[in-house]
Amino acid sequence: MTSAPLTKPRFSWDRVVQWSMVVLTITLVVFPAWPIVYQSFLAKPLYDQGRNFTFSNYTKMLANEKFWHILGYTAAFAIAATILALAIGILLAVLINRTDLPLRKFYFNLVTIPYYVSPLVLAFAWMEMYGPQGFGTILVRALKLPTWQLYSFWGIVVVSAMYYIPNTFLYATSSLALADPQLESAARIGGATPFQTILRVTVPLLRPAILYSALLTLVSALELLSIPLVLGNGVGIDTLSTYIYVLGVVGVSKDYGAIAVVAIFVVLLVTVLVYLQGKLTTLERRFVTLGGKATRPKLLELGKMKGVVSFIVGLYILLGIILPLASIVLESFVPFLSPFANPLKMLTFENYQGIFSSPAYRQSVTNSIYISIFAAGIGILFMALVSLTAYRSTFKGRGVVKYMALYPRAFPGIIVGIGFLWAFLLVPGIGSLRNTLIAMSIAFIMRYLPLGFSAVSPAIMQISDELDRAGRVGGATWLGTIRHILLPILRPALLSGYIILAISFLKEYAVALFLFSEGSRVIGTTMIELWKQGGAEPVAALSTIQMAITAFLIFGSTRLLGVKLHGK
Repeated sequence: MTSAPLTKPRFSWDRVVQWSMVVLTITLVVFPAWPIVYQSFLAKPLYDQGRNFTFSNYTKMLANEKFWHILGYTAAFAIAATILALAIGILLAVLINRTDLPLRKFYFNLVTIPYYVSPLVLAFAWMEMYGPQGFGTILVRALKLPTWQLYSFWGIVVVSAMYYIPNTFLYATSSLALADPQLESAARIGGATPFQTILRVTVPLLRPAILYSALLTLVSALELLSIPLVLGNGVGIDTLSTYIYVLGVVGVSKDYGAIAVVAIFVVLLVTVLVYLQGKLTTLERRFVTLGGKATRPKLLELGKMKGVVSFIVGLYILLGIILPLASIVLESFVPFLSPFANPLKMLTFENYQGIFSSPAYRQSVTNSIYISIFAAGIGILFMALVSLTAYRSTFKGRGVVKYMALYPRAFPGIIVGIGFLWAFLLVPGIGSLRNTLIAMSIAFIMRYLPLGFSAVSPAIMQISDELDRAGRVGGATWLGTIRHILLPILRPALLSGYIILAISFLKEYAVALFLFSEGSRVIGTTMIELWKQGGAEPVAALSTIQMAITAFLIFGSTRLLGVKLHGK
């Protein structure tokens, strides 16, 4: 009896795709990083032929008193904004999700509005409402009441906290869904008042969400550019991000070595915080109290106070969210906004005509739409393959893929833009791409790689690996299993991740500041240009256009396609 001849194994694309994901992910992260490190050790610009190695950039920066002053100011601002955002976000989450607060479902959607609004737009909105010449400030001043100073440390803190409150609110809401409401019922039976129950039972159960969102907010605040730039730069207030912006964009004589050193310092600082944030995620399961049998939470009764509490929550939403955003929308339709002139008698489309009659400004809108639609589509597919390589393969490099996919969280947007610009200048043969939408799209994908990865990964981990094994037993390759089994199941998560990326790309401005040119402006860079020229009404028009596109994306995806963008 003779044995059957051995057949040559069929060529498989599995390893090719998996290796490609490793190489592309590492390249995407390293590509903008190495020029910054390289520049930090050069006495001259990295594109200068006479460059030589030096440590002087580091010694000069460490001896620079202004740098340490800005560092201390940035730390104080980030900590203050984080504390304020946490306090309000946790309180709102508990009141809306665990009490009988009137209008709580209505409030839920309103509280999350800043999550979808660019911080740049939010800064302009608050400036139009509460700035020295803002509608609200003039009205309060006319009533002989004490006013405020928005262009100050606390002004920047309050507006930044308004932007970050939805993050804490959504994390706390998700954490509350895992907490057993019977613990709160037991406290009430034991004689605790609603507020004692919230303080002694509900809030301690939110500890993982509080710690995680605290570090997330702190990281984001350290790298925030728009709000400190709009509200603080004009009165001499600088943070690390605005300092880099001034050194790299505004300054006549640009100190590339200083830019690189400050950028590296920021990345290292944020890297430590991101590492701590990752460690805290392992604590989440320690505070999961939900048993196998689902229980509907019994809402804590606020009693006679519920009307007062509901009024305070509504007042916060009205003053902090509705009125600032409404004021910037209204300003886009009038020549000027003043409480002493009836805006309904001054309605005009001239501000929009000015935007759409200018080829450069009109193109910035279309560029943002193109990047949001196409770059986000390419990005979510790439991020899905990266996630599948990390979590649903036996590839030995999957751990590297996971780490590198999450590491861009340590790169502020403005540093990503600088790194890509310098990389395109240094690498032979690709210099012509540096001011194009292609370069900007690649930079955006790198910047939001952790966001897309984190959006898809939980859905992948929820799918039983028995489906993979069944596919392999049936003769399917790894790619075949993904295509025919996993991707159809992941379609809702992919669509949700795509919409989140599209909105994020539409809001992005910091990455583009160093990459745009005459034909590659986006809405955010155009708004900053117009703001520097003093054009409040055109800025309001562009802000309204951006919010309208975002609203269309949200409505179209949630109402028509059934996409879930958050827990509710």
